[in-house]
Amino acid sequence: MTLQQIQKLFLEHKETRLYHRYITNNHIAPLLEKLSNKLIVETIGQSVLGAPIYGVKLGNGDKRVLMWSQMHGNESTTTKAIFDLLNTLLDDKSNLNHILEACTLYIIPILNPDGAKSYTRINANNIDLNRDAQNLSQPESKVLRNIYNNFKPHFCYNLHGQRTIFSAGKTNKPATISFLAPAQDEACTITRNRKVAMEVIGVMNEALQEIIPNQVGVYDDAFNLNCVGDTFQSENIPTILFEAGHFKDDYEREFTRELIYLSYLKSLNYIAETNIIGDNYEAYSLIPENEKCFYDVVIRNAKINEATMDIGILYQERLIKNYIEFIPKVEKIEKLDGFYGHYEFDAKGEEVLDESGHPIQINYENVFVILNNEKISLLSK
Repeated sequence: MTLQQIQKLFLEHKETRLYHRYITNNHIAPLLEKLSNKLIVETIGQSVLGAPIYGVKLGNGDKRVLMWSQMHGNESTTTKAIFDLLNTLLDDKSNLNHILEACTLYIIPILNPDGAKSYTRINANNIDLNRDAQNLSQPESKVLRNIYNNFKPHFCYNLHGQRTIFSAGKTNKPATISFLAPAQDEACTITRNRKVAMEVIGVMNEALQEIIPNQVGVYDDAFNLNCVGDTFQSENIPTILFEAGHFKDDYEREFTRELIYLSYLKSLNYIAETNIIGDNYEAYSLIPENEKCFYDVVIRNAKINEATMDIGILYQERLIKNYIEFIPKVEKIEKLDGFYGHYEFDAKGEEVLDESGHPIQINYENVFVILNNEKISLLSK
């Protein structure tokens, strides 16, 4: 399957009713109802606040793949790409029947519907579900564990989104997509099933490098058994963490969505066609580890108390009237050598003022600053 074929499939099957960053049960329920005559759609549990948690099953192959998205409610890019994937696999004209003949997929599109509705990482009990794999204290955690136990997957896809701060290594390249083959013990042993996960990641990375060279990263594999991926890996099931990150000017995460879709198709096609034993895992080690080298905006060479400093600004994602607004907030005022902005400009030694004409300070929030008596927008062009 070539990149050109995948890109064509994406354009033909992109679910246009899902867009931007705010994706909830209200958005996906009508889509699931429409698809219910082509696949199994079931309610597999309820959230803390009683919202349904949906599960979707398709395919009839021996290789079982479990996928879950929006464990963190404000990480929706992978959910959008799930529906693009479903539209593609359920269309006979896509010529991908071999994937559903070789694989059975079980997908939880939104594991944390309360967090999705309030656009928060945590659930309604203020618990991070990705730190609840051992305690299983939350209804959402128990739902995932029950599906895992009953479905008995051969592969797990743990689907997330990451902040704009991450770079692919200590470079000025954002980590647009990141992966991890989680550790399964304190020693971070490269076990057989980790090798299998690493091999699949290597296949996805090879394809992504053709589109976003040097913009794929991996996370530190420090072991934490409270994390779901580490727990499932420790039970000898090859598990892959997907992280949808930032591409230049793509704060809606629509281009990243396409890259996640590409990663789904490349990996599932590889699983369907290959007896993966982990022999080709070495390419994983060539992917740089994520670093935190980015701000959304960096103002260079600003005059601050007679000194020349840089100003680092991060966007705060705020849910306002069912839409995600990006509010710039000053995080650092210091020399930011070794850090980069997705959007940068040079103050050239002039004072940067807030909207009231006072010198800018840490925690200042506004879309504008004043430089040389001119209002300058802090939102990326």
